[in-house]
Amino acid sequence: MDAALLHFTDEAAPARRLAEACGLAAREVERHCFPDAELRLTLPFAEAQAFPETLVLYRSLDRPNDKLVELLLLARHARRQGVTRLVLVAPYLAYMRQDIAFHPGEIVSQTIVGGFLAELVDAVITVDPHLHRIERLDQAIPIAHAIALSGAPRLAELIAEKRPGALLLGPDEEALQWVAQAAGLTGLDHATCRKVRRGDRDVEIHLPDTPVAGRAVVLMDDVASSGHTVARAAEALKAAGAASVDVALTHALFAGDALAVIREAGVGEVWSTDCITHDSNAIAMAPVLAEALAGVLGSRP
Repeated sequence: MDAALLHFTDEAAPARRLAEACGLAAREVERHCFPDAELRLTLPFAEAQAFPETLVLYRSLDRPNDKLVELLLLARHARRQGVTRLVLVAPYLAYMRQDIAFHPGEIVSQTIVGGFLAELVDAVITVDPHLHRIERLDQAIPIAHAIALSGAPRLAELIAEKRPGALLLGPDEEALQWVAQAAGLTGLDHATCRKVRRGDRDVEIHLPDTPVAGRAVVLMDDVASSGHTVARAAEALKAAGAASVDVALTHALFAGDALAVIREAGVGEVWSTDCITHDSNAIAMAPVLAEALAGVLGSRP
């Protein structure tokens, strides 16, 4: 198979792990940002005939706005050079949360960004996208290979090793799908909190009826952004007598001072997958991504 994987410097480690797991050559894109914020991208293929038939683009779409332009430039250029198949591996997929208009006049970004990606690539592989009002990723990205994987099984393995007997707790009701999946794999008790959101950084957390006093609790979710939901849940748990509170996340988005907010709330360990490169990364998703990627590459274009 004539294929290669392209990545950027800031994601070299997870991209190369995936390339190695799939037996692909990993090549780096050179990125330059001009003073006016325009981008110049340089690919490691000097001539059109040097391009493989299939290109795998590894780009996690946290802090997505520049990255979406990168994908536009890369994909359009690759097609012009004769690349017949483009596969996007985006472990974190942006703009999936705005799936309805919550207020009059709001733009629903999920299907717009999903449609944009569908015009650029032939397949998308991601992990734990924020799909709460649709059942399948292809409802947001209308292509044949729109694959949503989960980080919950890998997180569950780590939690069972680090905190045997812990209570798995979702910081809000939306986390139930990941908490329940991890509990089913480990046999650990699980429950979810109830969240009342008043703003991006203003939330109130109500603990479940499950006793927490004296227990090790692991807060588990798909993503932490501002950190305030996790922090308020941790504070409530500590006040209720939890022996320890740790956090396990698929996506360590951690905008601004989010990690400091979580630490100040009394959280001990923070474990995340490498879907978003961060110091808290404790789990490599390459084995899971590689299996899905192999299936896509082995299928008919």
